[in-house]
Amino acid sequence: MQQIVLPIKDSNILKEVQDTLLHNFKAGRRNYTIFQVGKATLLRVSDVMKLRLADVFNGNGTVRQNAFIHDKKTGAYRVYTQSNYNIVGLE
Repeated sequence: MQQIVLPIKDSNILKEVQDTLLHNFKAGRRNYTIFQVGKATLLRVSDVMKLRLADVFNGNGTVRQNAFIHDKKTGAYRVYTQSNYNIVGLE
């Protein structure tokens, strides 16, 4: 059976989902971060899960100016500039 996933359009529900991810699970910070990265970049979960620290951060811990990401579904390569993926909680 195929599941249908719809975007969250209500800001109150979005805030509730973010709070739930952050505070109600053992891996809350991880889940919250995955959600925030997906929301900020519009990447699919499968693509977010493939990201490594080195894809986003330089060796000295600063955020890379550009991130090069291969889109699993379409096969396209995308370039994200730092301004495209400023994510609350990851600065």
